Amino acid sequence: MKVFNTMTRQKEEFVTINQGKVNMYVCGPTVYDYFHIGNARTFLVFDTIRRYLEYRGYEVKFIQNFTDIDDKMINRANREEISVKELGDRFIQEYYKDADNLNVKRATVNPRATEFMDEIINFVKDLVDEGYAYEVDGDVYFSTKEFKEYGKLSGQSIEDLQAGARISIDERKKDPMDFAVWKSKKPGEPAWKSPWGMGRPGWHIECSCMANKILGETIDIHGGGIDLVFPHHENEIAQSEARNGKVFSKYWMHSAYLNINNKKMSKSLNNFFTAREILQRYDADVVRLFMLSAHYRTPLNFSAELLESAKASNERLYNAVSNLERLLEEVKVESLMESERDYIKNLDSYKEKFIEKMDDDFNTADAISVIFDLVKDINTNISVNSSKKLVEYVLDLIRDLGTPLGILQKSTVYDLEEEIETLIEERQKARKDKDWSLADKIRDDLKARGIVLEDTPQGVRWKKVN
Repeated sequence: MKVFNTMTRQKEEFVTINQGKVNMYVCGPTVYDYFHIGNARTFLVFDTIRRYLEYRGYEVKFIQNFTDIDDKMINRANREEISVKELGDRFIQEYYKDADNLNVKRATVNPRATEFMDEIINFVKDLVDEGYAYEVDGDVYFSTKEFKEYGKLSGQSIEDLQAGARISIDERKKDPMDFAVWKSKKPGEPAWKSPWGMGRPGWHIECSCMANKILGETIDIHGGGIDLVFPHHENEIAQSEARNGKVFSKYWMHSAYLNINNKKMSKSLNNFFTAREILQRYDADVVRLFMLSAHYRTPLNFSAELLESAKASNERLYNAVSNLERLLEEVKVESLMESERDYIKNLDSYKEKFIEKMDDDFNTADAISVIFDLVKDINTNISVNSSKKLVEYVLDLIRDLGTPLGILQKSTVYDLEEEIETLIEERQKARKDKDWSLADKIRDDLKARGIVLEDTPQGVRWKKVN
């Protein structure tokens, strides 16, 4: 398996610190609002990477934090006249609702920054004691020039970074690139007692501390969106490696931007969408299929047309699943026939191709193409004359390849039953309203799909016919 490492800017053989185990930290949301579809892409990408590693037999410890103390949180909590904790509690639950609806697996641990305050303070104290950080009027800054490798993740020198960065001017800092690891208390802010007075942590120190405490001084994978390379991940590396004297993460992985109609998502451009808004219009399988249709390091364009295309593609896949589930009830031969044994060997080649694509830096776009090739094959070669054993094998194979992508896990049987019951209710209402043409149309449409309605004294019953 090969993974593109942002640090080295090349694909590397994936070798974990402990054989068969992966320690993985991915930067999560700041819980002051619903997460948007740009966040959703990052969450889905790393959910898929985690799923695939598990699919390949790794034991994955997956950590995704909640930033629950931050300027945006403080400002919104003050506007709503509630505590920052109340705001965080609320939007953590809203995160879970939306992530669950996107079929994102729950993390092994979702640490909250405010739960690690003692560890953060000790971390900062170590940096000060070792000469990597300094205190000014209750604020503590990391001295970037003391860490000789600063800029190695973004591939730039301190001078280049300083020239290209938007830096808040603070004459108290020794260098403009120095960043806060502890902030002194301001009016209207929550604060914790520290050796430097009442205050709260800087954003970057939170992730370093949580990763260190839960996963150890060196982890296998650290991930997030491409926008976090600088300054967030650069600063995490500096403070973690300065304190521990060890490589912070073996592999750095970053997902590319999601654009809206070829423009950067922005509330000012009125092209800002939350994941919840999209899920009200599209099934999670459709959203996942769309998000994974491009390689995670390739920018992805979001548009209504592309989502509709993903919806059509998803229907093609589920039509294949539905046909197979229907065939299971119709085939007459139970055991695998001799003539089908070579065909099964051919089917196994699709799984080999799928793994080959995913082993190449999690190339979901090409892996999805393999699934469509498989569907085309089985649509041509599987029929009512096939054995039940073969149909079961093919159905299991489709679901197996969908598992690491988080798609194709739903049964169409139950979906069909729900749809039919809804149509029966519509037909009953049409009959009550004496709209006989609509009632007849619903009956005829269902009949064309092999569903026969029977009006009985006990109500309407339906059955499938060949």
